[in-house]
Amino acid sequence: MARTRRAGRSLVEGGVKAAAAVRKKAAKATADRAKRTADRKKRTSARAKRRADAEASYLCLVRAPRVPMTRVEHSLDVPSEITVATYNVHRWIGRTGRRKADPGQAEFVLSELGADVIALQEVLRPVDAPDLLEELADRLGLHVAFAVARRHKKGELGNAILSRWPIQSASTLDISHSRIERRSAVAARFSGAMGRFAVIATHLSLVDRTRKHQVKSLMGHPELAVTGPAILMGDMNAWRNCQATRALDDELEKHGNPKWPASFPSTKPLLALDRIYARGAHVQKVWSHDTEASRTASDHLPVIARITLPDAEDWEQPSELPDPNSA
Repeated sequence: MARTRRAGRSLVEGGVKAAAAVRKKAAKATADRAKRTADRKKRTSARAKRRADAEASYLCLVRAPRVPMTRVEHSLDVPSEITVATYNVHRWIGRTGRRKADPGQAEFVLSELGADVIALQEVLRPVDAPDLLEELADRLGLHVAFAVARRHKKGELGNAILSRWPIQSASTLDISHSRIERRSAVAARFSGAMGRFAVIATHLSLVDRTRKHQVKSLMGHPELAVTGPAILMGDMNAWRNCQATRALDDELEKHGNPKWPASFPSTKPLLALDRIYARGAHVQKVWSHDTEASRTASDHLPVIARITLPDAEDWEQPSELPDPNSA
């Protein structure tokens, strides 16, 4: 009888120990899984951060030409009326996109424009070849600022500003608001005897909702909000009258034309994707540059505007910087 009780206790104790061992093993396995999950999340987060850092917009070029178009002694002679232009150069690969990158055709079109300041979109700077943008700016005798919007398989892709006058300062704004489309804006400030003014060049998203957020971000940019006359131009992808397009038309001065000039596609323009706006300045006239050269150099036509800048004492500066996240 006693022997049977001892055997029973031994079985019970053995079962308890076995159960404890199972629980301990299960707890260790759970802890190991949790640690592996945490490590995996940490690695994923680190990769995402590295990818985001690599994709973030950044300013990477501000330079003067070797031989400036405007002599140094006349570098501050900014007239009250200037000509500006915006041009999507389609990565220098022409209208069809089937030829090797060559800025020669786009350079010829730029020389036709006679513009004082030019905003460029889809500018490609190859990583393993001579800098096409710098070479073009040197040949035209123009100052240049360039900001990367994203890394392209063939180099850096982004927006640029070319100017006959020295660039006093430059900055960039990441307006992606999407994991799919990387977008940015580059701003340059100029000083002259009449005062200061800014130019912002951008390339907006194809998606209506994203474009709406991008416009809000642009409206909160200091160069558009608080620093006097400013000109916003670029490929706005305004293929229809959406909320973003209406916001630009309502918030900024456009022009007196009945409608925007069509600029896309360059062979037979139907859509007014490329636009020029101003704040604190008057847009006299806007037109597209339609020539034999411009119809083959890119899938967009350049758009040109004549702008009247106010006297410095006539500038109206907002007292507060608008909140880009406000409704």
